[in-house]
Amino acid sequence: MNPLVACLILCAVIAAATWITSVVTNEHSWVDRIWSIAPVAYAWILAAGGGLEPRLVLMAALVTLWGIRLTFNFARKGGYRPGAGEDYRWAVLRGRMPRPAFEVFNLLFIAGFQNALILAFCLPLWTASEGSRPLGGWDILLAAVFVAFLAGETIADQQQWEFHRWKAAERAAGRVPEPGFVQTGLWRFSRHPNFFFEQAQWWVFYGFAVTATGVWLHWTLVGAVALSGLFIGSTIFTESLTRAKYADYDAYRKRTSMLVPWFAKRREPSPEPV
Repeated sequence: MNPLVACLILCAVIAAATWITSVVTNEHSWVDRIWSIAPVAYAWILAAGGGLEPRLVLMAALVTLWGIRLTFNFARKGGYRPGAGEDYRWAVLRGRMPRPAFEVFNLLFIAGFQNALILAFCLPLWTASEGSRPLGGWDILLAAVFVAFLAGETIADQQQWEFHRWKAAERAAGRVPEPGFVQTGLWRFSRHPNFFFEQAQWWVFYGFAVTATGVWLHWTLVGAVALSGLFIGSTIFTESLTRAKYADYDAYRKRTSMLVPWFAKRREPSPEPV
């Protein structure tokens, strides 16, 4: 079977399964649970369909490393626990939308669009399989940058994990944790460094399609573009909830870049007492 067709069939099966499961359980994070797993399957199907050429094996190996790390991070936060792993933002949306409208949103966006997106950002592997250029120095450089961004996301997630463990310990001790959100480490330079590094990895991944073909623009760029669009929308929504929860979040927003890590602005001095 054509590997692209095989991936499309698998994507349709996963989309249907996540939608049916969400309806049965009334949980809407089933796509989140397969987010780091399905790309590994797509990557190796496409690599095998391309004859397991060195560049394709390298790309599939990078996706596998990405998938292992993200699966571990999701699991330790309880993402795979029945009844406890749903993204809190879906509950907020359910409360804001009429039930029929949310069910349409669940079918078309949560299960449909997101599963299509997962496949889409893996498809540079398909383009690379059609290229004629051998594995070379640019591929090694791209792999090194991908791993660097993977390390950046790992560090950001670890810093966030340690911060939330500290918050839980403070609450368990009967204290109110201050500050209420992480602002140190990489989070001093970006409000969402993990989001930045996640997107950056898939833009680098598209670079392999360029090195394989010598052509800059391919239709498989749509995956990285759509992923960035999803992250921007998700970040804006997430921050609207955080701003409503923490009074000092606006000050953090003013001095800290949203996504791209950059030097933080200096804190404004507190006004002198009258």
